[in-house]
Amino acid sequence: MRAVVQRVKKCEVKVNNDLVGSINSGLLIFLGIGKDDAVDDIDYMIDKIVNLRIFEDDQNKMNLAALDLNKEIMIVSQFTLYGDCRKGRRPSFFDAARPDQAEKIYNIFIDKFKKYDLNIQTGEFQTMMDIDLINDGPVTLLIDSKKNF
Repeated sequence: MRAVVQRVKKCEVKVNNDLVGSINSGLLIFLGIGKDDAVDDIDYMIDKIVNLRIFEDDQNKMNLAALDLNKEIMIVSQFTLYGDCRKGRRPSFFDAARPDQAEKIYNIFIDKFKKYDLNIQTGEFQTMMDIDLINDGPVTLLIDSKKNF
């Protein structure tokens, strides 16, 4: 499982110009699901993301997590995080989960994240979305449940 986590001041997700989700200060999570991902990957990713100390404390040090500050969370599925561009010019998505498997894991990820009692918003699975965001910092991190990076 892979994620691009961005600290944002604001984020909106639209489908066909209709607003499907929006958050203010918090985290935007682009989530890619691999064909070998399981519940252990979900638990690792959620724990890592919700406890990442990437928000400033009183002394402007990145020392606080989304959970500490009751930040809002936007979760957007993005299979292209598994695009392998090492050969040729067209990405291979061989390692991405098939849509039916990915959707199940994506929904479990969302349900488990909701247990933290934070405002959780989402995009729409397997849908073209327009995402407007104001990156805060900017702070953007890559996380991989297999610890490849």
